[in-house]
Amino acid sequence: MTSAEPIHTLADLDSWSIPGTALAVIGHPIKHSLSPAMHNAALARMAHTAPRFKDWKYVRFDIAPESLPSALEKFHARGFKGLNLTVPHKVIAFGLPSVSVTPAATIIGAVNTLLWTPQGWTGHNTDGHGFSRGLQEGLHRDLHGADVLLLGAGGAARSAAVECLQHGCARLWIANRTQANRDTLLAQLASLAGAIPLSGFDPASPPADLPAGALVINATSAGMKSDDPSPVDLAALPRPAGVYDMIYNPPETPLLAQARALGLPAANGLSMLVHQGARALEIWSQSSVPVDAMREAVVKAMTAS
Repeated sequence: MTSAEPIHTLADLDSWSIPGTALAVIGHPIKHSLSPAMHNAALARMAHTAPRFKDWKYVRFDIAPESLPSALEKFHARGFKGLNLTVPHKVIAFGLPSVSVTPAATIIGAVNTLLWTPQGWTGHNTDGHGFSRGLQEGLHRDLHGADVLLLGAGGAARSAAVECLQHGCARLWIANRTQANRDTLLAQLASLAGAIPLSGFDPASPPADLPAGALVINATSAGMKSDDPSPVDLAALPRPAGVYDMIYNPPETPLLAQARALGLPAANGLSMLVHQGARALEIWSQSSVPVDAMREAVVKAMTAS
């Protein structure tokens, strides 16, 4: 799917008549989503060996936040097999009565993948899975036993923090310029952390006792715009073991550019995008998914755009 293909709206659900098994991504805005290209490439590959996937298709909808509750009712009534949610819908859907949230997603406080059931939607969160698999693919590093410096205190940071703690990181630092947000996230993570040390700091003034060899993870939006400043000065930190930026477009953020200039292993969030999407498709299809086809489609779509 390219950007020239249609962006559906809430009104289209009232007269939805496209045959087959429908999947969709919902966002506001949604124009630049790469998910349709990624999922439709996987479904085309899967249909070669499993004919049941020949009529599966993945489309995109621009749905305003205030319309999400009614939209989910209509998607369910029209029999959509599954939905992906992007910002700002992940947190909104988490609190809706039509969504039954899995225990894993409850810990994160957001859902990005919905599965149709006769009773309503089951809400999953595949972001943490995508993050840990992306880190392994991009930096060849595992979270278990790692010191982690996590930049950000929003929803993306929370999902990454939960994944770090559940994988048994050695220590976790939350770096965020707004102290109230930083402290709130630390408080929310305290019970999950158990014996794993948790602490926070302002990235503009890193503490002197930070360890060398930590993984620096950017879960902020800083770097998505060309004039964005870097979320942290890597030169002010003890030398990290690697830098992972969840942003995938642009592929080279100021943070990653500095990492490469310093000779640090670095990777963007393209691998996270692919693996969170692959996990969602596994949930919907209950089948193995061709991750390589999804990755190739994303790279091609980014090059075309």
